[in-house]
This record gives sequence, C-alpha cells and structure tokens, in this order.
Amino acid sequence: MYLYFILLLIFIILLFCFVTIYNSLIRLKNNIEKAWCNIDVLLKQRFDEIPNLINTVKGYSKYEKKLLSDVTKIRTNYGHAKDIHDVAKVNENAHSLISNFFMTVEKYPEIKANKNFLNLQKRVSVIENMIADRREYFNDSVMLYNTRIEQIPYNIIAKMLKYNTKELFVVEDGHKKKVNIKI
Repeated sequence: MYLYFILLLIFIILLFCFVTIYNSLIRLKNNIEKAWCNIDVLLKQRFDEIPNLINTVKGYSKYEKKLLSDVTKIRTNYGHAKDIHDVAKVNENAHSLISNFFMTVEKYPEIKANKNFLNLQKRVSVIENMIADRREYFNDSVMLYNTRIEQIPYNIIAKMLKYNTKELFVVEDGHKKKVNIKI
C-alpha cells in the first residue's frame, strides 16, 4: 500500500516538474517571438518614415531620386529577408542610409529650419533608439532561452520538444563599417 502511495507521489512530483519546465520553455519561446515582432513593427515604421523625409527635402537636392531608389531597394530587401541575418543586413543598410542622409542635410540650412523636416527627423531618431532597445531586449530573450534549454533538467524536455537554440540579432563585421551614400 505504501509502495503505491510513494510511486503515485513520485509520479505527481515528476508530472508537476515536467509541466513547470514545459510552461517555462513555452513562455521563453513566446517571449522571443514577441520581441521579434516588436522589432519588425519598428523596422516597418522606419521604412515608412524615410520616404516622408525624402519628400520633405525635395527641391533642395537634385539627388533625391537616387536616394529614393536606395530606399526602395532597402525596403524590397527587407520584404525578401528570410532570416535574422538578412534582416540585420537590411537594418544596418537602412541605418547607414539615414545617418548619411542627416549628415548631408547639414549642408542645407533651409531644410534644417523646415518644421516638417525637424519633426520627421525627431520621429526617425526616436524610432532608431527604439529599434536599438528592442534589439537588446530580443537578444536578452534569446540568450535566456538558449541558456535555459541547455541547462539540466530543461535540456531533457527541450530535446523531447525538439527545441533548438535561436540566433541573436547581431551586426555582421562587414556591416559595421560606415556606408557612404551621397545625395
């Protein structure tokens, strides 16, 4: 009688541990997906703001068509991105484009005084900061998930569920250098 009770108690404890670990892994996995969706939303907002900036400065520069072409190319690349590496490349190209655009605009005092341009510039800067924050949060979530699925006893259940490590959102060495886009 006591043996059945002990076996039942052990089974209940093991079941409770399994459910707790399973729920923890699900929460971590979903947190990564949420963090990635937050990055995706901000990247789309940034790509929507860039053409507004270009339209604001039209007439000041004869090169806005090339800039618009570059923006269109980057947006297309973003739409075709297949994984985190592709998105990271597009993100860095867009960041470089925006940085160089703002540096070039410094040559035009009329643009810098334009209220619409100043508002858009502020909006893009806020979005850039939010992307950096969300990227950090995403990487923290991935690191926590990757660490957890490698720890005992989580690794046993993670293997049963076929959970694999996730990739961090990193900037590749080739994309850390400054890209010069002249307008």
